[in-house]
Amino acid sequence: MRGHLQERESRKYEIKVFTSGLKPVVTGASSQTMSSPNQRKNFGRLSVLTGNTLQIAGIAAACLALAAARSAPSKAAAIVAMIFAWLLLYFFCHGIAHWAVGRLLGVRFAFYTIGGTGNPEGYPTGLRWVFEHLPFFGVQTEKTSMQKASPMAKAIMWSAGVTSSAVVPTLGVLCAWRSGVRGSKLFLIFAVIWAIATLASNWTSRTGDYSKARRALAGQ
Repeated sequence: MRGHLQERESRKYEIKVFTSGLKPVVTGASSQTMSSPNQRKNFGRLSVLTGNTLQIAGIAAACLALAAARSAPSKAAAIVAMIFAWLLLYFFCHGIAHWAVGRLLGVRFAFYTIGGTGNPEGYPTGLRWVFEHLPFFGVQTEKTSMQKASPMAKAIMWSAGVTSSAVVPTLGVLCAWRSGVRGSKLFLIFAVIWAIATLASNWTSRTGDYSKARRALAGQ
């Protein structure tokens, strides 16, 4: 469900965006759209430092929510805290996974964008409009480092986002279940189904992270 690429070219640099399902777009001094009109709605832009700080804070808040779920005074409170933690991990692990893996492999980044998914068809019908307006993190690469990166490095970086979106929130719920959080068993089943659907949807998407990874490995 997650993972997309937007490409922009200017006189000084080329930018590539990785987030939730955006079709490729090239912009510059003379813009040319290379995708369908269904483009991601961007709400703002953040520096890499600010974006990383917010995402780390979100992940830390998720850990606190999981701890609160373990000691919640009621089953209802435990479930609310657990779901809140899952949502925080879902929103805050994707962009920073691209950044962290990319930096380890020598890829540099320009900034983060905040915006809704550009791939609403990847979500259930009743949730499509909602996910178009939720604040997902997108991260944009610098041209020079992408030119120097190997196909394998780029493929791993592209794959990191959607993989983390599926695995990290599910691991959070698994930890809640292992800790005996009330109501966690049923929610773990939901989280696993959601994770599988996330991976399957992205794998079959022509604009998802895995599609970009396959293209990188093919030298495209």
